Amino acid sequence: MHVRHVPSTSTPAPADAVTGSAWITSLAVPEGASRTRVDRVQFAPGARTRWHRHPLGQVLVVTEGTGYVQRHGGPAQLIRPGDTVRVDAGEWHWHGATDTTSMTHLAIEELPADGTPTELGDPVGDAEAAAVPAATRTLVLEQPLPAPRVIDHFEARRITIAPHHSPGLHVHNGPVFGSIETGSAVYAIEGEPESVLTPGDVFYEPESTRIARFDAQEDGVTFLAWFPAGPGETPQLIPLDN
Repeated sequence: MHVRHVPSTSTPAPADAVTGSAWITSLAVPEGASRTRVDRVQFAPGARTRWHRHPLGQVLVVTEGTGYVQRHGGPAQLIRPGDTVRVDAGEWHWHGATDTTSMTHLAIEELPADGTPTELGDPVGDAEAAAVPAATRTLVLEQPLPAPRVIDHFEARRITIAPHHSPGLHVHNGPVFGSIETGSAVYAIEGEPESVLTPGDVFYEPESTRIARFDAQEDGVTFLAWFPAGPGETPQLIPLDN
């Protein structure tokens, strides 16, 4: 085992592979029997790859910003932090930032033993780029409440939990809706399976339900939480003894 620190500099993406400005930071290169390459690719707003395909496919993991990916014959799809895209071997596709936001992703690729390179196609045409929707609306959570409730105000809070910290076993005096912004946390309602929440994930905590875990991982966690409340009610987290 050895640790290779992330380079402090990046290199411009080849002009024949990308339209617009993009930068590549090499994170891992093939060594020994491994043929895996990992790059961090940062796209400026409006930058995108040409149509291209990889002999053995590719995995993209979005880490920052917002972008699009499209396979030949399919619609362009919006991608956000936490999203993972698996591109099949030989599948023509392109990916890049939206016109108004930058986008960074990890590109993970297995290189063929015979050295077959990535094949480049045409630039993304004006008609194809125009097909990218200017606005998208995605339903991320639809949650019926167990009983009618009088609501006369909402509180929205941005909450940060430091790495390896947790509020412990607790309940809330009203329903809570949340969306992870950065970092990750192990989440579990008492008596139910655990899951790991990462950026873009949403969650719902019913009123008075015992929350067994909301444990920040090594990168900490920041999330937005919405608290619907009734007249004169102040949303509260109530710690419980284990």
